[in-house]
Amino acid sequence: MQKYVVGVDLGGTKISTALSDLNGEVISQTTVPTKANEGEIPVLNRIIESVEKVIKDGSATYDEVKAIGIGSPGPLDAEKGVIIHTPNLPFNNFNLVEPLNKKFGVPVYLDNDANVAAIGEYMFGAGRGTKHVVFFTVSTGVGGGAVLDGKIYRGHTSNALEIGHMTVAPDGPRCNCGNIGCVEATSSGTAIAKRGQEAIASKVETSLRKYEKVTSYEVFTEAAAGDPVCKDIIDNALNYLGIAIANAVSIFDPEVIIIGGGVSKAGEIVFDTVRKVVDKRCFKSMAESVKIVPAGLGTDAGVIGAVALAILESQDK
Repeated sequence: MQKYVVGVDLGGTKISTALSDLNGEVISQTTVPTKANEGEIPVLNRIIESVEKVIKDGSATYDEVKAIGIGSPGPLDAEKGVIIHTPNLPFNNFNLVEPLNKKFGVPVYLDNDANVAAIGEYMFGAGRGTKHVVFFTVSTGVGGGAVLDGKIYRGHTSNALEIGHMTVAPDGPRCNCGNIGCVEATSSGTAIAKRGQEAIASKVETSLRKYEKVTSYEVFTEAAAGDPVCKDIIDNALNYLGIAIANAVSIFDPEVIIIGGGVSKAGEIVFDTVRKVVDKRCFKSMAESVKIVPAGLGTDAGVIGAVALAILESQDK
Protein backbone atom coordinates (compact mmCIF):
# COMPACT_ATOMS: atom_id res chain seq x y z
CA MET A 1 0.00 0.00 0.00
CA GLN A 2 1.29 3.47 -0.91
CA LYS A 3 1.24 5.34 2.36
CA TYR A 4 4.29 7.62 2.13
CA VAL A 5 5.73 10.45 0.05
CA VAL A 6 9.25 11.90 -0.10
CA GLY A 7 9.97 15.64 -0.18
CA VAL A 8 13.30 17.10 -1.36
CA ASP A 9 14.27 20.73 -0.71
CA LEU A 10 17.11 21.39 -3.14
CA GLY A 11 19.10 24.47 -2.19
CA GLY A 12 22.40 26.02 -3.24
CA THR A 13 24.13 24.96 -0.02
CA LYS A 14 22.11 22.00 1.28
CA ILE A 15 19.66 19.28 0.27
CA SER A 16 17.00 18.47 2.88
CA THR A 17 14.96 15.31 2.35
CA ALA A 18 12.07 13.86 4.33
CA LEU A 19 9.86 10.77 4.27
CA SER A 20 6.35 11.60 5.38
CA ASP A 21 2.97 9.94 5.68
CA LEU A 22 0.03 11.29 3.63
CA ASN A 23 -0.93 13.64 6.49
CA GLY A 24 2.43 15.43 6.35
CA GLU A 25 3.85 13.76 9.49
CA VAL A 26 7.61 13.42 8.97
CA ILE A 27 8.85 9.86 9.61
CA SER A 28 12.55 10.37 8.81
CA GLN A 29 14.70 13.24 7.60
CA THR A 30 18.24 13.93 6.40
CA THR A 31 20.25 16.99 5.33
CA VAL A 32 23.44 16.85 3.25
CA PRO A 33 25.62 19.58 1.69
CA THR A 34 24.77 20.24 -1.99
CA LYS A 35 28.42 20.68 -3.10
CA ALA A 36 27.10 22.38 -6.24
CA ASN A 37 30.65 23.04 -7.51
CA GLU A 38 31.07 19.27 -8.17
CA GLY A 39 28.57 19.43 -11.06
CA GLU A 40 25.24 17.99 -12.19
CA ILE A 41 25.72 14.24 -11.75
CA PRO A 42 27.29 14.31 -8.25
CA VAL A 43 24.42 16.55 -7.04
CA LEU A 44 21.85 14.26 -8.67
CA ASN A 45 23.53 11.27 -6.96
CA ARG A 46 23.35 13.02 -3.59
CA ILE A 47 19.61 13.60 -4.10
CA ILE A 48 19.14 9.89 -4.96
CA GLU A 49 21.20 8.78 -1.92
CA SER A 50 19.17 11.11 0.35
CA VAL A 51 15.87 9.67 -0.93
CA GLU A 52 17.20 6.11 -0.41
CA LYS A 53 18.35 7.01 3.11
CA VAL A 54 15.02 8.48 4.33
CA ILE A 55 13.10 5.50 2.90
CA LYS A 56 15.46 3.06 4.65
CA ASP A 57 15.56 5.08 7.92
CA GLY A 58 11.76 5.19 7.93
CA SER A 59 11.60 1.37 7.55
CA ALA A 60 9.63 1.86 4.32
CA THR A 61 9.94 0.15 0.93
CA TYR A 62 9.95 1.74 -2.55
CA ASP A 63 6.53 0.14 -3.17
CA GLU A 64 5.05 2.08 -0.24
CA VAL A 65 6.13 5.45 -1.67
CA LYS A 66 3.38 7.18 -3.65
CA ALA A 67 5.32 10.17 -5.07
CA ILE A 68 8.40 12.37 -4.72
CA GLY A 69 8.17 16.19 -4.61
CA ILE A 70 11.16 18.47 -5.24
CA GLY A 71 11.39 22.19 -4.57
CA SER A 72 14.21 23.99 -6.40
CA PRO A 73 15.22 27.55 -7.21
CA GLY A 74 14.04 28.55 -10.71
CA PRO A 75 13.64 29.24 -13.49
CA LEU A 76 12.44 25.75 -14.33
CA ASP A 77 9.84 23.96 -16.41
CA ALA A 78 7.58 22.22 -13.91
CA GLU A 79 5.67 20.34 -16.59
CA LYS A 80 8.77 18.78 -18.15
CA GLY A 81 10.67 18.43 -14.87
CA VAL A 82 13.59 20.49 -16.20
CA ILE A 83 15.76 22.95 -14.24
CA ILE A 84 16.56 25.56 -16.88
CA HIS A 85 19.31 27.44 -15.09
CA THR A 86 19.81 28.77 -11.59
CA PRO A 87 22.83 30.73 -10.30
CA ASN A 88 23.63 28.57 -7.23
CA LEU A 89 23.15 25.12 -8.76
CA PRO A 90 25.10 23.37 -11.54
CA PHE A 91 22.01 22.37 -13.57
CA ASN A 92 21.57 23.69 -17.12
CA ASN A 93 18.45 22.52 -18.99
CA PHE A 94 18.72 19.40 -16.85
CA ASN A 95 15.85 16.94 -16.49
CA LEU A 96 15.85 16.13 -12.78
CA VAL A 97 12.58 14.21 -12.81
CA GLU A 98 13.49 11.46 -15.31
CA PRO A 99 16.41 9.79 -13.49
CA LEU A 100 14.51 9.83 -10.15
CA ASN A 101 11.42 8.46 -11.84
CA LYS A 102 13.49 5.62 -13.37
CA LYS A 103 15.30 4.86 -10.12
CA PHE A 104 12.29 4.77 -7.79
CA GLY A 105 9.45 3.93 -10.20
CA VAL A 106 7.10 6.58 -8.79
CA PRO A 107 5.76 9.93 -10.08
CA VAL A 108 8.21 12.78 -9.40
CA TYR A 109 7.04 16.42 -9.25
CA LEU A 110 9.35 19.43 -9.55
CA ASP A 111 8.37 23.01 -8.76
CA ASN A 112 10.06 26.27 -7.85
CA ASP A 113 10.80 26.82 -4.17
CA ALA A 114 8.35 29.73 -3.74
CA ASN A 115 5.44 27.64 -5.13
CA VAL A 116 6.49 24.75 -2.94
CA ALA A 117 6.54 26.97 0.16
CA ALA A 118 3.07 28.25 -0.79
CA ILE A 119 1.75 24.67 -1.04
CA GLY A 120 3.35 23.78 2.30
CA GLU A 121 1.72 26.76 4.04
CA TYR A 122 -1.61 25.98 2.35
CA MET A 123 -1.65 22.32 3.45
CA PHE A 124 0.19 22.32 6.76
CA GLY A 125 0.94 25.91 7.81
CA ALA A 126 -0.87 29.23 8.19
CA GLY A 127 -3.22 28.48 5.26
CA ARG A 128 -4.51 25.13 6.54
CA GLY A 129 -8.27 24.78 6.08
CA THR A 130 -8.55 27.46 3.35
CA LYS A 131 -8.93 27.19 -0.44
CA HIS A 132 -7.38 30.46 -1.69
CA VAL A 133 -3.91 31.44 -0.43
CA VAL A 134 -1.30 33.92 -1.67
CA PHE A 135 2.16 33.54 -0.14
CA PHE A 136 4.87 36.24 -0.07
CA THR A 137 8.39 35.49 1.06
CA VAL A 138 10.33 38.66 1.87
CA SER A 139 14.01 38.09 2.60
CA THR A 140 17.11 38.53 0.41
CA GLY A 141 14.65 38.87 -2.48
CA VAL A 142 10.86 38.80 -2.72
CA GLY A 143 9.07 35.75 -4.12
CA GLY A 144 5.70 34.12 -3.88
CA GLY A 145 3.14 31.58 -4.90
CA ALA A 146 -0.62 31.12 -4.95
CA VAL A 147 -2.94 28.21 -4.29
CA LEU A 148 -6.32 29.02 -5.84
CA ASP A 149 -9.32 26.79 -5.39
CA GLY A 150 -7.05 24.16 -3.85
CA LYS A 151 -4.61 24.05 -6.80
CA ILE A 152 -1.21 25.64 -7.25
CA TYR A 153 -1.47 28.42 -9.83
CA ARG A 154 1.49 28.21 -12.25
CA GLY A 155 0.40 30.29 -15.22
CA HIS A 156 1.13 29.78 -18.90
CA THR A 157 4.92 29.28 -18.66
CA SER A 158 5.04 27.92 -15.05
CA ASN A 159 6.37 31.30 -13.88
CA ALA A 160 3.28 32.93 -12.36
CA LEU A 161 3.57 34.88 -9.11
CA GLU A 162 6.97 36.46 -9.76
CA ILE A 163 5.59 39.00 -7.32
CA GLY A 164 9.01 40.34 -6.40
CA HIS A 165 9.06 41.92 -9.85
CA MET A 166 5.73 43.70 -9.62
CA THR A 167 6.34 47.43 -10.19
CA VAL A 168 5.31 49.43 -7.13
CA ALA A 169 7.48 52.55 -7.51
CA PRO A 170 7.76 53.65 -11.18
CA ASP A 171 10.48 56.18 -10.25
CA GLY A 172 12.08 53.96 -7.62
CA PRO A 173 15.42 52.15 -7.43
CA ARG A 174 16.64 49.84 -10.17
CA CYS A 175 16.18 46.14 -9.48
CA ASN A 176 18.75 43.39 -10.22
CA CYS A 177 16.32 42.12 -12.87
CA GLY A 178 16.88 45.36 -14.85
CA ASN A 179 13.44 46.86 -14.18
CA ILE A 180 12.88 50.00 -12.10
CA GLY A 181 10.83 50.05 -8.92
CA CYS A 182 10.15 46.33 -8.34
CA VAL A 183 8.93 45.46 -4.84
CA GLU A 184 12.16 43.44 -4.47
CA ALA A 185 14.13 46.66 -5.03
CA THR A 186 12.05 48.63 -2.49
CA SER A 187 11.09 46.17 0.25
CA SER A 188 13.39 43.12 0.44
CA GLY A 189 15.83 42.73 3.33
CA THR A 190 18.59 43.55 0.84
CA ALA A 191 16.84 46.80 -0.20
CA ILE A 192 16.29 47.89 3.43
CA ALA A 193 19.98 47.22 4.24
CA LYS A 194 21.03 49.16 1.13
CA ARG A 195 18.97 52.23 2.19
CA GLY A 196 20.62 52.01 5.64
CA GLN A 197 24.09 51.88 4.09
CA GLU A 198 23.22 54.85 1.83
CA ALA A 199 22.13 56.83 4.91
CA ILE A 200 25.52 56.19 6.57
CA ALA A 201 27.35 57.21 3.38
CA SER A 202 25.42 60.51 3.32
CA LYS A 203 25.81 63.33 5.86
CA VAL A 204 22.56 62.49 7.65
CA GLU A 205 22.52 62.02 11.44
CA THR A 206 21.66 58.38 12.27
CA SER A 207 22.32 55.89 15.06
CA LEU A 208 23.24 53.32 12.36
CA ARG A 209 26.78 54.75 12.44
CA LYS A 210 27.53 52.74 15.60
CA TYR A 211 27.39 49.46 13.66
CA GLU A 212 30.28 47.97 11.73
CA LYS A 213 27.89 46.17 9.38
CA VAL A 214 24.34 47.21 8.59
CA THR A 215 21.69 44.69 7.55
CA SER A 216 17.92 45.10 7.56
CA TYR A 217 17.97 43.81 11.17
CA GLU A 218 19.89 46.88 12.40
CA VAL A 219 17.60 49.23 10.45
CA PHE A 220 14.50 47.63 12.06
CA THR A 221 16.16 47.72 15.51
CA GLU A 222 17.04 51.43 15.30
CA ALA A 223 13.63 52.30 13.80
CA ALA A 224 11.99 50.64 16.84
CA ALA A 225 14.32 52.65 19.10
CA GLY A 226 13.09 55.87 17.47
CA ASP A 227 15.80 56.79 14.94
CA PRO A 228 13.91 59.02 12.44
CA VAL A 229 16.08 58.04 9.44
CA CYS A 230 15.50 54.32 10.07
CA LYS A 231 11.79 54.88 10.71
CA ASP A 232 11.59 56.60 7.36
CA ILE A 233 13.40 53.72 5.58
CA ILE A 234 11.12 51.10 7.19
CA ASP A 235 7.92 53.10 6.56
CA ASN A 236 8.89 53.46 2.92
CA ALA A 237 9.79 49.78 2.43
CA LEU A 238 6.66 48.49 4.18
CA ASN A 239 4.41 50.95 2.35
CA TYR A 240 5.63 49.54 -0.99
CA LEU A 241 5.26 45.97 0.30
CA GLY A 242 1.70 46.93 1.33
CA ILE A 243 1.00 48.18 -2.22
CA ALA A 244 2.21 44.84 -3.67
CA ILE A 245 0.03 42.92 -1.21
CA ALA A 246 -2.97 45.19 -1.91
CA ASN A 247 -2.49 44.43 -5.63
CA ALA A 248 -2.50 40.69 -4.87
CA VAL A 249 -5.70 41.08 -2.82
CA SER A 250 -7.37 42.99 -5.67
CA ILE A 251 -6.31 40.42 -8.29
CA PHE A 252 -6.83 37.13 -6.44
CA ASP A 253 -9.35 37.92 -3.65
CA PRO A 254 -7.68 35.33 -1.37
CA GLU A 255 -8.87 34.18 2.06
CA VAL A 256 -5.40 34.61 3.46
CA ILE A 257 -2.14 36.35 2.57
CA ILE A 258 0.82 34.68 4.27
CA ILE A 259 4.08 36.57 4.72
CA GLY A 260 7.27 34.59 5.39
CA GLY A 261 11.01 35.22 5.10
CA GLY A 262 13.43 37.22 7.24
CA VAL A 263 11.61 40.58 7.01
CA SER A 264 8.40 39.04 8.41
CA LYS A 265 10.36 38.22 11.59
CA ALA A 266 10.35 41.94 12.45
CA GLY A 267 6.84 41.25 13.74
CA GLU A 268 3.84 43.49 14.25
CA ILE A 269 5.27 46.61 12.57
CA VAL A 270 5.29 44.66 9.28
CA PHE A 271 1.76 43.30 9.60
CA ASP A 272 0.23 46.53 11.00
CA THR A 273 1.69 48.65 8.19
CA VAL A 274 0.70 46.19 5.46
CA ARG A 275 -2.87 45.89 6.82
CA LYS A 276 -3.24 49.69 6.87
CA VAL A 277 -2.16 49.94 3.22
CA VAL A 278 -4.50 47.11 2.19
CA ASP A 279 -7.39 48.78 4.05
CA LYS A 280 -6.68 52.04 2.26
CA ARG A 281 -6.17 50.63 -1.26
CA CYS A 282 -8.60 47.71 -1.63
CA PHE A 283 -12.39 47.45 -1.81
CA LYS A 284 -13.71 47.43 1.74
CA SER A 285 -15.35 44.00 1.44
CA MET A 286 -12.12 42.39 0.17
CA ALA A 287 -9.87 44.15 2.69
CA GLU A 288 -12.13 43.07 5.55
CA SER A 289 -12.37 39.44 4.46
CA VAL A 290 -8.67 38.74 3.89
CA LYS A 291 -6.44 37.64 6.77
CA ILE A 292 -2.79 38.78 6.62
CA VAL A 293 -0.70 36.46 8.76
CA PRO A 294 2.88 35.28 9.36
CA ALA A 295 4.06 31.98 7.84
CA GLY A 296 3.60 28.96 10.09
CA LEU A 297 6.24 26.44 9.01
CA GLY A 298 9.52 28.10 10.01
CA THR A 299 12.87 26.56 9.09
CA ASP A 300 11.42 23.30 7.70
CA ALA A 301 9.16 25.16 5.23
CA GLY A 302 11.14 23.99 2.17
CA VAL A 303 11.09 20.27 2.89
CA ILE A 304 7.51 20.26 4.25
CA GLY A 305 6.50 22.17 1.11
CA ALA A 306 8.13 19.51 -1.07
CA VAL A 307 6.22 16.82 0.88
CA ALA A 308 3.00 18.84 0.36
CA LEU A 309 3.75 19.13 -3.39
CA ALA A 310 4.03 15.33 -3.65
CA ILE A 311 0.76 14.83 -1.72
CA LEU A 312 -1.19 17.52 -3.61
CA GLU A 313 -0.03 16.52 -7.09
CA SER A 314 -0.60 12.79 -6.55
CA GLN A 315 -3.98 13.17 -4.82
CA ASP A 316 -6.17 12.49 -7.86
CA LYS A 317 -3.81 9.96 -9.40
